[in-house]
Formats: sequence, C-alpha cells, structure tokens
Amino acid sequence: MRNSSIPRRRFLQGSALCAGAALMPRLFAEASTPIATTTYGKISGAVDSGVMVFKGIPYGADTAARRFQTPLPPAPWTGVRVATEFGPRAPQPVGRGTMGGGPERGYHLPPELGDISEDCLHLNVWTPALRDHRKRPVLFYIHGGAFSGGSGNNVLYDGVHLAQRGDVVVVTVNHRLNVFGYLYLAGLSNSPDLADAGNVGMLDLVLALQWVRDNIAEFGGDPQRVLIFGQSGGGAKCATLMGMPAAHGLFHRVVSMSGQQITAARPESANARTLALLKLLNLSPARVEDLRTLPMDKLVNAFRSAGYFGPVKDGRSMPRDPFDPDAPPISAHVPMIMGNAHDETRVLIGGGDPSTFSLTWDALPAKLEIVRPFLGDLKAEDVVAKYRSIYPAYSASDVFFAATTAFRSWRGELIESERRAVQPEAAARTWVYQIDWRSPVDGGKFGAPHTMDIPFMFNNTTLAPGMCGDDPTAPPLAKMMSGMLSAFAQTGNPNTRQTGLPHWPVYDLKARATMLFDNHEQKTHVQNDPRGDERRFVETVPYTQPGT
Repeated sequence: MRNSSIPRRRFLQGSALCAGAALMPRLFAEASTPIATTTYGKISGAVDSGVMVFKGIPYGADTAARRFQTPLPPAPWTGVRVATEFGPRAPQPVGRGTMGGGPERGYHLPPELGDISEDCLHLNVWTPALRDHRKRPVLFYIHGGAFSGGSGNNVLYDGVHLAQRGDVVVVTVNHRLNVFGYLYLAGLSNSPDLADAGNVGMLDLVLALQWVRDNIAEFGGDPQRVLIFGQSGGGAKCATLMGMPAAHGLFHRVVSMSGQQITAARPESANARTLALLKLLNLSPARVEDLRTLPMDKLVNAFRSAGYFGPVKDGRSMPRDPFDPDAPPISAHVPMIMGNAHDETRVLIGGGDPSTFSLTWDALPAKLEIVRPFLGDLKAEDVVAKYRSIYPAYSASDVFFAATTAFRSWRGELIESERRAVQPEAAARTWVYQIDWRSPVDGGKFGAPHTMDIPFMFNNTTLAPGMCGDDPTAPPLAKMMSGMLSAFAQTGNPNTRQTGLPHWPVYDLKARATMLFDNHEQKTHVQNDPRGDERRFVETVPYTQPGT
C-alpha cells in the first residue's frame, strides 16, 4: 500500500539531499506541517506523497443536541486544531464493509474507518497546495450505502492519487443517515424545528457544500468549479441535490455512479414508517418528542427493523421529486455524467446469496421474485423466456443477474438520461457510460459489479485488492477514468486528449451513445444503445423507486 512506502521514500529523498541541495524545498514541504485557515479556525494537516491532507474538519455542529433538526455551522475555535484523523461516522448498524465474502475471499470493499457518533458533520480535504491561487477544480465525493450507512472514511476514497493525477482538490464528507437524517416527523409533531426532519441528511450536504464555497480557495480550489460525484446511494444523493433549491449554485458538474433517485418518499409513506419505528420502540404517537432524547444505540437498533428511510417530498426543503416528472429544471444547465456497472447485482444480490451463482432453470423463476416490485405485471417465466431469446448462451445464473441488474439497477439511469435528453439545455450537457471491466476476484464470477467504478475514478486500484486483484489492465484504465473525471471537473466536458479517451458524444434518444469502460478484450469504446433489446423490454413496465 502507498502509506507503507513513506519511510523508504523519505529515506531515499534524504539520501538524495546529501548528494545535492536541489531537493531542499521539496523535502522541507514534506517535512513541514501544513496549516490552513478556515472560517471557523486554523487546522493542521499532514503531507502524503506531496499532497496536503486534512481529515476530520468540522463543517457543522454536533447534531446530538439538535437531533432531527437542520444543521448549524460549528462553533469557532482558537489555536490550531489537529486535522490528521478521520472524524466519526454517522450512527448506523456496524458492518464489515464487505460484499461477496470476508477479507480473505470474495469481492469486497475496504472497511469503513472511524468511530460512530452523532457528532458526525466532518469532511476531509486532499490538495496539491494551499493558497497558491491556482483555482483547481473541486471533486466533492458523496459516499454510498443507500441513505442508511457508509461514510467518507474509507481508504478507497483516499484522494492522494486523484489529486496528483488531475491537479484537483478532493473532498469527502460524512453526514446524517437513516432515521437520524431522514425520519419524517412533520406528520406527528407541530414543533417548527422538526419541520425539515425528513431531509436533514440532505441539508447536511448542503451545509458541507456551503463550507466548500466559503473555504476551498484556502485549499487551492475554485468555488465556481465544484463537481459533486457519488456511487450508489451517493449518486442518488447527487440526483436529489439537483432538485433542491437550497443546493442551487453550490455545484457545477455532476457524476452519478450506479445511483439514481427518480422520486422521493411521499409524506404519507414516510409517516407510516415513523409510526412503525415508534411501535418498535414501544412509544405511542403522542410520545414522538421522546425520540429526541432516546439513546443513540436504541434508535440504531430499531432502524434495523423499520425499513427504508430516505429523502421526503415534503414541500419545503424538497418541493419536488428529483427526476419526476422531468429532469430538474434548476439543474438543466449543469453538465452531468451518469453510469452503471454491467453486472450490478452480482454483488448487490449475489454477494449475500451464494446460491444465485448456481441456479437451475427450474429454480430461476422463483428466485426472480426477489425483485418483484420492479417486474410490474410481468410473469417471472416470461422474463426468463425473453432473456433466453436475447442471450441463448447464458446460464440460469447469468439470466438472473442480467435481468435483476436491468430491472432493479439500470432502469433508474435510463429514466434520468432520457429525461435529460429531452430537456434542451440539459441535452447538450449529458453523457452516459457503462463499466464493463470484470473483476478477477474469486475466479471472475462477479463480473463488472456494483462499486466497480470507484477505484478507477479515484485512481486507487492498488488500494483495492479485494476488488481489482492484481490485474495489470486495472492501473491504465484507472489513469484514463480518473483523468476523465478531472477533465470533466475542469471544463464541464469529458472529452480531452490528455486522457486517451475516445470521443464521447452526448446522449440522445436516437443514438444513445454510451462509453463502455474496459481494458480486456474489448478496449474502452463508444457503443450506441448497448443492451438495446434489454432496454426495450424493461421499459414495458412502470418504474418504482425503492422505498418511495
């Protein structure tokens, strides 16, 4: 790993210094402690491979004292606050952060780092330089985990390689999740300070983006070129921010990776989930205010059984659905890239259900019922027959993963891209990709699964052996994709000669040009309407956003 090489790297630099004084400025910069001044106080960071790193910067006050309420900025501090360790993660059920097996086997992400606390409004910054007036693009990453778990404290999101590759500033963020960020209380409480409770997790992100606007110039970044990007739930949060008036003007490009949000929860369904949570806690609706002071762990444990909690179309902080009935007009001018992985559910479902890799044709229809809400009125047997006609060489498991990926995961991206494509201002600013690079882990059975694009976008394939193995084709593709991301942040257009990327046309409903990222037999290339037969099939049924 990179960090393990630091002592050797510094030893070699010291040896070179003995031979000549030319490296003195570089050594001095690496040996010194960078100090940045934020609007709330001074912070000290560290230097990693020439990149200045600041972790655990507070952008908001402790939410424990204001549970379910809109966030406030942090209290200013005196002196210099040390910012070299990740801040706490938001309250959530504790997991190992793996998919498809433990650390020794199966496709898996590195684990989340840091303690768990309601004092979770912290962000992390990686930058090539401080106060040099370079106005670098800012890449603001929003973590996945649906709206329920995860954090920005993951080695996979380490910004050193990305900052080096594109001369950009990288920001990752923690914010409130699950019941702490999305528990709708306006239906049961008349307290004005709880009116936005169903969306405070999103308002945390708005506050973090305001911090970037007010502070990022100190870190060598340009507050007028902020790219928000996120994977899975992070992509859904990006889509949600695109429809929020409070976030308007705080970001200027968007990249959504395997994460879409067409609709938000309705107050009626959100209120029903609140009532279900109260029942699990043995509280009557009249005692809803007791939720403010319950122990954190008690709420986390109840959330495990209470179901989905996500943004609510409350008529206030979220006056409309993110992408329904159309793409959000207030973000039509914002360039957007969106993409999915070819084999999303080989990890999303297969990671937790090994039987899906050895299905028989007889067992397949019943197993498809796991995605029944997405199949509409289609019979599972008819889905199987259709996929066997499209892909006659597929096994029963191949059909299962193809169909569940298309209906469950890919459909949201199709809707978002199509709605952007018919919006004149957005149409010229919309690009679509698909990652086809197949993980070699566990014999390659996971294909190109959910999360596969993260190490490539961050240029961190060497930090993700549980995802990328030691495949030699991974680093070159990571260089291309991370370069594309930085170029898009710089100009609002992914096409640049510096990345080696083929020309990437905007997405329209005639050609449906899609960039296919790969580095195996099929090199990265553009294909019009890939999986067109599947697309036409899934579009025969209405789409239902999970949980809404």
